[in-house]
Parts: sequence; C-alpha cells; structure tokens
Amino acid sequence: MRFFNGEKILGKMESYGDIPPDGTLLKTTLQLAWPSILEQFLVSLVAMVDTVMVGTLGPSAIAAVGLTTQPKYIGLALFMSLNVAVSAVVARRCGERDKDGANRVMTQSLLLTVGLTVVVSILCVLFADPVISLAGSQPDTHADAVAYFKIIMGGLGFTTISMVICAAQRGAGNMKIAMVTNIVSNGVNIVFNYLLIGGNLGFPKLGVSGAAIATVIGSVFACIISIVSIARPGRFLNFHGLSHLRFDRRTLSSLWKVGSGTLLEQLFLRFGFFIYAVIAANLGTLAFAAHQVGMNIMNLAFALGDGLSAAAITLVGKSLGERRPDMAKIYGGICQRIGFLFSVALSVILITLHVQIFQLFSNEQGVLDYSAMIMYMLSVIVLLQIAHVIYSGCLRGGGDTVYVAFISLISVAIIRPLFGYICAYPLGLGLFGAWLGIAIDQALRFLFTWLRFRGGRWMKTML
Repeated sequence: MRFFNGEKILGKMESYGDIPPDGTLLKTTLQLAWPSILEQFLVSLVAMVDTVMVGTLGPSAIAAVGLTTQPKYIGLALFMSLNVAVSAVVARRCGERDKDGANRVMTQSLLLTVGLTVVVSILCVLFADPVISLAGSQPDTHADAVAYFKIIMGGLGFTTISMVICAAQRGAGNMKIAMVTNIVSNGVNIVFNYLLIGGNLGFPKLGVSGAAIATVIGSVFACIISIVSIARPGRFLNFHGLSHLRFDRRTLSSLWKVGSGTLLEQLFLRFGFFIYAVIAANLGTLAFAAHQVGMNIMNLAFALGDGLSAAAITLVGKSLGERRPDMAKIYGGICQRIGFLFSVALSVILITLHVQIFQLFSNEQGVLDYSAMIMYMLSVIVLLQIAHVIYSGCLRGGGDTVYVAFISLISVAIIRPLFGYICAYPLGLGLFGAWLGIAIDQALRFLFTWLRFRGGRWMKTML
C-alpha cells in the first residue's frame, strides 16, 4: 500500500488538512475510476470488434474504415473539447456545492452542442468525397470509405448529445451512468454489425455501410439512455425547466477558459493525426491495414489511460473546488500509479501474444508480416501513452488546458508527422519509420506533461 501513500506523493508540498489513509485514497480513486476505465475500454474494444468483423470482407475494408477515423475525429473536435470543459467545470461546481451552477453548465452546453452538431453534420455529409480523397484513399477503398463517413456523420447528433450529458455526469462523479450508456450502445452496435455486415438472420448484406449503420443505431440507444438520466427529478444533474437554457456570463466564461485551450489541443491533435494517417495510407493498402490494426490496439491502451484521466479530471476539479490543492496532487499521483500497473501488464501481453492478437483481425500474410514490429513498438509506446494521458487529465482538471494544447502543437502536429515522414520515406524505413514517429511523439508528450504536473502551476487556475 506504500505505493499509494498520500504523503509520499505529496512530497515537499504543504498539506491543507488531514490526508485520508492510503486504503481510503485508493478506494475513492478506484470507485470513480473503474466505471470510466470499463466504459472507455469497452468503447475501444467495440471499435476493435468492428474492425475484426469488417476484416472478414478483406484488407481493403479494414483500410476503408480506417480512412474515416481522423476525418471523423476532426468533425468531433469541437464537441470533445467542450466535453472536457463540461467535466472539469461541473466537477468544480460539485466541490463548491453549487448544484444550480452545475446544471447550468450541463444545460447550456447541451444547447451549444445541438446547434454546432447541425452545422458540422451537414458539412461533413456534403463534402465527404473530397475529404476522404484528401485522407489518402485508394481506388479499392474510396467508395466504401465515403459511404461509411456519410452515414456516421449523418447520425452525429445522437453521439454528440450523449457525449455532453455523459461528460457532465462524469464531472458530477456519476461514472456508472456513462458506463451503462456505453455498454448498451456498444452491445447494440455489435448485434447489428453481425446482422448487417454479413447479412445474417434475413437482414440485408451491407458490408462496410452495414457497420456504419450499426454504429448509428447504437448511438441512438446511448442518446435515449443519457437523456433519461437527466429527466429524473431529485438527482444532482437534472433538466428541470427552461431557466438554465438562458446563457449567462459565468457559465460561458468558465467553459471558454477550459474549452478554448482544449479546442486548440484537439485541432492540433487532429491535424497531426490526419497528416500522419495520410503518410501511412500512402504506404499501400496492406501496410495501411496492418497500421490500422496496430492503431486499434493502441486505442485500447489509450482507453485505459483515458478512463483514469476522466477520474483524474473529476477528483482534481472537486479537490480544487474544495480548496485542497494537496488532495488534487495526491489523487493525480494515485491515478498515475494505477495507470503504470495497467501499462506494464498490457506490455507483457502485447509482447507475448503479438501474432495471435493480429490474427484476430486478419489472416492475410501481407498484414501479419508487420505484426511483430508493430506490437514490439506498442509494448514501449503504451508505457509512455498511458502516463501522459493521465497527467494531461490532471492538468485539464485544474484548467491548465492551454499548456496541453501547446504540447499537442509541438509534438503531435509537428514532430509526429515530420519524423514519421522522414523515417518512412527519405530513410526508406516504411511502416517501421512511421511508427518511430509515434514513439518519439509519445515520449515528448510524457516528458512535458510530467514536468508540468511536478511544477504545480496547474493547481492555481480559477474557474
């Protein structure tokens, strides 16, 4: 238990009150973290299952779905940044015991989300063809990728509404609501994947388009469940009238203070990821299919870190709202230690079962030839990735989002694509060179977020 000792994590920093026993600290963290970890893990697991099920159609189908990933996340950038702000500000209001303020944040964010979704969804559907071409589609992947992208972005509203409500629930510490929402959504998605991709039980065989339709149907269920969660009176977060729909300066200012930096971060991330994906796509369909398998596995590792990051945002925000920066640092350190144990276990699994894991996605020899290289790289990358994701969550919980955005600009938007391109093409290292770019990016983000967390400036931002 000494590994999770609060005083040891606090170091030379002054304590502002009693520090709970180690067991209590760990229990509190895990109670918040496990639903979020499970939720994020299942989201990524279902994305992997999607790829496995689409993989039955061949490597070109895997590549087609992979081509839509970064354009989709560019479309979601506004909403992802808003949701980080919602979680952080709602957590701060919880710490201040301001129930009315927390509900204003949720309701006004929901109104913003609906308006922005209409614009983003229409633009993405109208310009799907040139966007997918820009993403690096090949003749054997373009049509499927365009169809998949149009369906996913056409049903975007169900996803964004669910996202913002679940973000508010996480900020209030209601992690289980978001978990249940995603479990049901993902279960529905898998069922309709089975029915629509291969045309089973009398349903039409729609291939890649079937996978997209299944995803949208799953998001409809998520949307319904999340709305029901705020429709019940008596809960901390609930929609109980039109008064909260009127925008007020304090709510918008707090959301902007956190969300503006996070939006910059998302834009830099998506720009860097998009350019990097184009670099990988131009290596050929087989190489890109193998790359996409590796990215799915890496996203699973990210999910573990992101689940702990969500818990860190809530614990840090609530602690700072209670004027306990010492507890904010302690909870951040405990999340980090839990993440370290997860990442070590995952690295061992990746090294031990690298071929077997790849064979779940494809038995194409041209794809399997890349398995050892990608999985050995991932065994190191996940150690860095999970750590910096959790540190970033601590910084966001404290409102220090501009710094995280700056690191994303330097590392993801510049370093990753630059080194990925140089290593892959001029140095002739192909897909291995592209993955070297990822490793360098992850190492830099770990270093800079660790230094910022240690410095402590993130604990002094007012929201």
